[in-house]
Amino acid sequence: MTTLSLAKANTIIEATLAKGAEMGIKPLSAAVLDAGGHLVAFQRSDRSSFMRFEIAAGKAYGALALGVGSRWLHNQAETRPHFLEGLSNVSGGKIVAVPGGVLIKDGDKIVGAVGVTGDSSDNDEICAIAGTEAAGFSADAG
Repeated sequence: MTTLSLAKANTIIEATLAKGAEMGIKPLSAAVLDAGGHLVAFQRSDRSSFMRFEIAAGKAYGALALGVGSRWLHNQAETRPHFLEGLSNVSGGKIVAVPGGVLIKDGDKIVGAVGVTGDSSDNDEICAIAGTEAAGFSADAG
């Protein structure tokens, strides 16, 4: 059984933040959750605004809750807003349905998710994928 260790979670975060620095984008924050939705690690770059934990964790939580990357959730919000409204209600408002929440997979097994926030959702997603792959996992952005 593959688990998401703290060391791997930190590798994901470090590589995610490094990708953002390489791209020259705004300061990023990243939250890594295990397959059960529990926080494994979180870091925010210098100069990140204060609600970044909630946003990053919400992107990862939403991906895990439905087993799809948060880009899929974002697309559902556009085409099925009542579905996302209901989902938000039953989750207690924990789900952030915008790109940047990426499933962390080992083969076909979901071992966790990373949520990234700070720049555009597309850039957040690019960095989340880079971080996930740098740790030896595959990424599913939805």
